[in-house]
Amino acid sequence: MSADSPVLSASAHQPSAPVLTSITFEYLDAPETLLADSLRHRSLVWTRNGHGLVGFGTAARLHTHGEERFARARAWFAQVIEQARIIDPISRPGSGLVSFGSFAFSFTSVFESRMVIPQVVIGRDEEKSWITVTGSAEELNGLTYQQALARAESAMADASLPAAETGSIELTSGQLTAGSYLEAVDHALGHFEERGISKLVLARDVLAHSSTPINLARIVDALTEQYGNCWTYSVDGLVGATPEMLVRVTGGLAEARVLAGTLDRAAAGAEDPDFAHRNLFEDPKQRNEHQLAIDSLTASLNPISHGMNAPEEPFILQLPNVWHLASDVRAQLRADAAGTLPTALDVAEIFHPTAAVCGTPTKKAGVLLRELEGMDRGPYAGPVGWVDSRGDGEFGIALRGGILEDEKLMRLYAGCGIVPGSVPEDELAESWAKMRPMRQALGAE
Repeated sequence: MSADSPVLSASAHQPSAPVLTSITFEYLDAPETLLADSLRHRSLVWTRNGHGLVGFGTAARLHTHGEERFARARAWFAQVIEQARIIDPISRPGSGLVSFGSFAFSFTSVFESRMVIPQVVIGRDEEKSWITVTGSAEELNGLTYQQALARAESAMADASLPAAETGSIELTSGQLTAGSYLEAVDHALGHFEERGISKLVLARDVLAHSSTPINLARIVDALTEQYGNCWTYSVDGLVGATPEMLVRVTGGLAEARVLAGTLDRAAAGAEDPDFAHRNLFEDPKQRNEHQLAIDSLTASLNPISHGMNAPEEPFILQLPNVWHLASDVRAQLRADAAGTLPTALDVAEIFHPTAAVCGTPTKKAGVLLRELEGMDRGPYAGPVGWVDSRGDGEFGIALRGGILEDEKLMRLYAGCGIVPGSVPEDELAESWAKMRPMRQALGAE
């Protein structure tokens, strides 16, 4: 379906956007399980607690990389919107013309950041369900609701893999072995004072080799079932369930969920009802790490917003694998001189990278982590999500996930915040705990 879709290569300097028509219909009598029923191997996914978006096919896409990856994406999507004919009687966040996006963590990465406008999107929120079809004016001339449903069924069929048994999984070292990771953490602790760094987030990777082709639909289904309170994502082979919302923009209101401070629920003594409060909420190291992340985000948000609401104390977020210290921050975005509010994609660029996935201060931390990790993070810890033609959207941080490198190989990532007092062996154990959602979804536990 997507073979003839327009693609901008990463080497192109000026984005060139197609002229599209986008038509949205309310999805009548949609089942509660609409999004779960729609998951396919090659579907684009953003969902939480049964709400969100699932996309199929490609009406248009952009590939880019380097320091200008966000700027090119913004310019390209703005041109798409300016040229498009959008018929959207639903007019809700995520309805109408929408693009999924996945961006490399670093401007030095060889991974191509991307924006993907699907041919078909199925959406659902607390009040309505809808279906959006996007293509050329000729393709969609006279499109009816029944024809839109038929297109969705055809797109789902094209995005499916043949039914097959789940294969066995073998885990091996990635670019950074467990021993190398311990050394990197130890070296980081010795560089803090001379580099003027108070926190550094170091990541590692593991390779999951499958004896049969990996079906992403099964992984997404398992993640939504076990981690429904997280934001489950799937964009071009990048898949996971992130607990961290980088930014949600709705009608000029920006919201973010900040996580920093982690405790493994499989730790000895975790059955004690006060365990998380005592070892996370009352731990000075954990609280300091969390405050650094809050300070980093609010410093980024201040210049573009007013009326910020940041809690004085975090809460404990309980997930099936870990506990986190979490804080929800919100603020009204400030319009520019022309009266234009920042979009979700604008704010995602401003926020990225946060202290929670890079360190403090971020620029100095970024230099040191590239030296010590010695690996390309690709899209790991980069923004992933969607933006619509109104500028509303949701971008999470691509955590608790992996990327499909070929049909039988997936690379898993996890990172840990290193601060003075960190113990290398504890950080290694925490990285395994953070990989647990994907190991479970793959059947590699």
